[in-house]
Amino acid sequence: MKKAAVAGALALAAVLSAPMSAGAHAVSPQPAATASPTPVPSPSPTTTSTSTPPPVQERKTLVKYGRHVRQRMDVYWRAGDPLIRPVVFMIHGGWWSGGDKAYMKAVTRSYFDLGYVVVNVNYRLSGDARWPAQRDDALEAIATTRRMASEFGLDPNRYAVIGFSAGGHIAASVGTYGHGQPGLRAVVGVSPVISPLTAYSDGGPGATHEQRKLRQAAVALAGGCGPNKCPRIWSSMEVPFHASYGDAPMLSVHSAREFVPPYQSELLRESLAVYGIDMSVRAYPGRNHSSPLFREPGVAETIQSWVIGHLAY
Repeated sequence: MKKAAVAGALALAAVLSAPMSAGAHAVSPQPAATASPTPVPSPSPTTTSTSTPPPVQERKTLVKYGRHVRQRMDVYWRAGDPLIRPVVFMIHGGWWSGGDKAYMKAVTRSYFDLGYVVVNVNYRLSGDARWPAQRDDALEAIATTRRMASEFGLDPNRYAVIGFSAGGHIAASVGTYGHGQPGLRAVVGVSPVISPLTAYSDGGPGATHEQRKLRQAAVALAGGCGPNKCPRIWSSMEVPFHASYGDAPMLSVHSAREFVPPYQSELLRESLAVYGIDMSVRAYPGRNHSSPLFREPGVAETIQSWVIGHLAY
């Protein structure tokens, strides 16, 4: 891990090891599931020398946040944990028409191991409902999780959203929805489709296979309607159009020559700058997109360090 990530991890450890405030509530210990109990330090001195801290057990809980079969999320948390922890939400990619939270298990586990409560979200796909159903699902998943804060031992006012590819589009749309979402501290996009209008244009004559596929996926997300016939829905899909005061800081990472170019994120950075919102756009060599880019040396560590820094205060 790079020095920045190590320093960030130490900062996170310092925050998570601090005693709870007087108004915080710890989750009550529950019977063990499948994980072995692991002792953790008490957040304050024990009253007697024979007292021992309650065991902490890792838990994965499937939560329904709507009636549709895709409106489900996995919550990774710690039963019996005396600490109130920040939250990281994960949103998978898949051209808005496919993919599943199952693809996000490894990255979900990495953030859980860093000390967060992690929520891995499924959402309705473009074949189930057109835009803005996908953004609305993410917003409802977040709202449902925040309402269950005491059950999962999480801080509803300290969370980040990380999205990959089409999931990065959804994450950025959450970050620019309204005039800021309560508790949202940071948004990360890995090869995020920030500008469907740019993707539509890039997918025209002379486009690569991936560019044509992305154009078709954006049209499907709009309910099968192109931007000329359905300008209002395409305007809703275009993240830079919705920048405003109160939006969350963002980080976008792209490969320099991938089919979702860094230029898309640069459009959003310019829009957010008008309102004084910080956005960092980082381009790495090559053509890797989404998860393959995330696995490139240093990329995951850079994102982790950035998230830790934004959730540590």
